[in-house]
Amino acid sequence: MTPDLAQTMPDVLRRLGGELPDVLLSYQARLLATTALSQVTVCEKSRRVGVTWGIAADAVLTAGAARSASGMDVLYIGYNMDMAREFVDACAMWAKAFLPAVSEVDEFLFKDTDDKGGDRDIQAYRITFASGFEIVALSSKPRSLRGRQGYLIFDEAAFHDDLPGMLKAGMAFLMWGGKILVISTHDGEANPFATLVNDSRAGRKPYAVVRITFDDAIADGLYERVALMAAARGIPVKPKDEWVADIRAFYGDDAAEELDVVPAQGTGTAIAGALIEARMRNDILVLRWAPPDNFAEWPQHVREAEARDWCEENLAPLFKALDPKLQHFFGEDFGRIRDLTVIWPIALTQNVTRRAPFVVELASVPFEQQKQVLFYIVDRLPRFCAGAMDATGNGAYLAEVAAQRYGFGRIFQVKLSIEWYRENMPQFVAAFVDAGVEIPKDADILNDHRALKKINGVVQVPEIRAQDLKDKNRKRHGDSAIAHALAYFASVSDVHEYGYTPVTTAASAAEGRAMWQPHDDDDDRGDFDVRSGLGGRRGGW
Repeated sequence: MTPDLAQTMPDVLRRLGGELPDVLLSYQARLLATTALSQVTVCEKSRRVGVTWGIAADAVLTAGAARSASGMDVLYIGYNMDMAREFVDACAMWAKAFLPAVSEVDEFLFKDTDDKGGDRDIQAYRITFASGFEIVALSSKPRSLRGRQGYLIFDEAAFHDDLPGMLKAGMAFLMWGGKILVISTHDGEANPFATLVNDSRAGRKPYAVVRITFDDAIADGLYERVALMAAARGIPVKPKDEWVADIRAFYGDDAAEELDVVPAQGTGTAIAGALIEARMRNDILVLRWAPPDNFAEWPQHVREAEARDWCEENLAPLFKALDPKLQHFFGEDFGRIRDLTVIWPIALTQNVTRRAPFVVELASVPFEQQKQVLFYIVDRLPRFCAGAMDATGNGAYLAEVAAQRYGFGRIFQVKLSIEWYRENMPQFVAAFVDAGVEIPKDADILNDHRALKKINGVVQVPEIRAQDLKDKNRKRHGDSAIAHALAYFASVSDVHEYGYTPVTTAASAAEGRAMWQPHDDDDDRGDFDVRSGLGGRRGGW
């Protein structure tokens, strides 16, 4: 805040009936907190939300600090001189507020060589601090950047001519304790900046990612800050709803990219069919159980017996083949009537491949029998570490009872949302590219994974449903792909393996014994096809 504005602010606040707000808004402070903890930070942002202004404060605090307090030079690189001038002006404002011991802003010539080896001078702006460090803002990357050291800031990186080359040169800063911040709005899904964001989220690059949308900024007080500054200058401002509507109308069809941080042309299949097929293995079974339509109306003891028999006949032999030395995880996507419930175990192999030992699909299975089958599987997974379950809607019940049984620290109850997909699907997709997964060779599994689409820049399952190849009366909704993604999420989450024995009361022990005790059942409602591994003892599909 400039001194002259600071003098007028009390009068403005009295007129507005408010108090002096925090200097940095929450999203600006969050970005600074991230740069303080990370050597490389990538920030995808909306236009004109004051990110560069907030980072100028970070630059001044960094360059103004002594070496013993982690002070260092700050180099700012925008794609034109106007950006450089604006950034240095913002730094000068912060410097006057923070540190009186600072020289005036000056211009100087930064020596560089052109493509033919000749000398050329690049105009730059510089602020020198009493600490001995300086802020230097350049209009383009000079080759002599390789000889510099400190905190490197790339602004509007998507619009630089050679972002990969700039980052390659800048990475030398990290060797001696420097750090890098890459800020930009998006300029298309194919832009190197969008690739950098996706690689960072996927874990290919060990960089922190901060996302700031226009709506995030509005929620954190951007409009109120704009109105406050306008009032200090005697400039009228429209009511909030009108102001926001005007901003969105100004960007029109480009609002998704410019304001909502969604790269343009962001639709299409997320994982190529050939890539999915390359990760398929013939020896991984898909076990499917679809009891009769009126199964929920059967007596409880009969339903329990049916679930027990199906598990014993189909799943028990598979557990004998599991490697007891490997860690195991699982994911579950819930369905009851229209959608399937899919349980997807994962074994973490010695070469860090995440292999499904088998996959279970349940069609129209009542809640209690879904719980029965799930517990049967998880109880027998060697070195079970963690699971992630769809806790959206009715799935919340099954996720909760699983957490109660195996520990809330080991069962992730996931509310599937766009934000969850945005944060976690890039790493899942990357696992297919990096040959980090093995899945069943099955047409429905293939189609489920091919159903994943990149919509508005986010990998997710669209609303449209695909025909189930095993049951022409049923539609699939990417069910096994979501279960697989949840299993992968569980396998890369920060969990600790430990022994676990659920608390058992006398009543629950008796109930458990009764559930699994054999009983007379003369009713023959169907046979299980052992040879194909499909269907259930009381009907399949």
